[in-house]
Amino acid sequence: MSQALNALTELLSLKKIDPLRFIGECENLGLRQVFGGQVIAQAISAAQQTTLSDRPIHSCHSYFLRPGDSSVPIHYEVEILRDGRSLSARRVMALQNEQLIFTMTASFHADEPGFSHQTEMPSAPAPLSLATEQELVRQLSPSAINKRFVKAFSAERALEIRPVHPYNPLKGHICEGQRQLWLKANGHLGEHSFNHNALLGYAADLNFLPVALQPHGKGFLEEGMQVATVDHSMWFHRPVNMNDWLLYDIESPSAQNSRGFVRGAFYDRQGTLIASTAQEGVIRQRVAQS
Repeated sequence: MSQALNALTELLSLKKIDPLRFIGECENLGLRQVFGGQVIAQAISAAQQTTLSDRPIHSCHSYFLRPGDSSVPIHYEVEILRDGRSLSARRVMALQNEQLIFTMTASFHADEPGFSHQTEMPSAPAPLSLATEQELVRQLSPSAINKRFVKAFSAERALEIRPVHPYNPLKGHICEGQRQLWLKANGHLGEHSFNHNALLGYAADLNFLPVALQPHGKGFLEEGMQVATVDHSMWFHRPVNMNDWLLYDIESPSAQNSRGFVRGAFYDRQGTLIASTAQEGVIRQRVAQS
């Protein structure tokens, strides 16, 4: 396991205060606000620690209520909504400075036989034929980019990410609202499904909402841009293996009223549909005051 992956795994594991309360530190990505994927992953981790091990998560639905502060730990409180014969439900509340910043409702389901079908995996180049995200970030102009962002995103990271089509978050160009990237753990994560599910929750928010800016030729780090997630949903269809490459296929079918909508699907290299995602968030461009 790489040092970066080990650090993120520890971050997502949380410190247990009592059976239903946990504390998580925040990752430093060179930004003041907390990365939404971190909060999603930590909330999944908290909820998983209150359920039976034979009931993996199958869905979660989240709302981001306030911007998180990356310099302050996050407190997670889990409420047991129900434990049925095959399904369990949990509500997770995330707080900073005694203020609610995020909520999640998650459902867990024991494996059972039944009907099965899926959509076909879209075509994509092989992951090892593509440049890594770190290599692409290092090619950006250092005079035009936030130095903390460069340091965080060009250093070793917990996930190895290889975008199919390179993009510049500082200077967008008009293109279709579609994006593909390959990703996997940067090292061996182990076999515990809880860790793989939480890490997929983290990965699901990477390169996601900014796809809604592509038809408008904007990068999410351009001056005056405000991009913030409002709600996020995930469905875990089949067992997650973050030790091997997953294709994240993303599209944005709509943007309106200063909100962008995106949806995505994770496939393994054999073409198996692993998970689906959907998200809506605020996308605004502030006009400079004259």
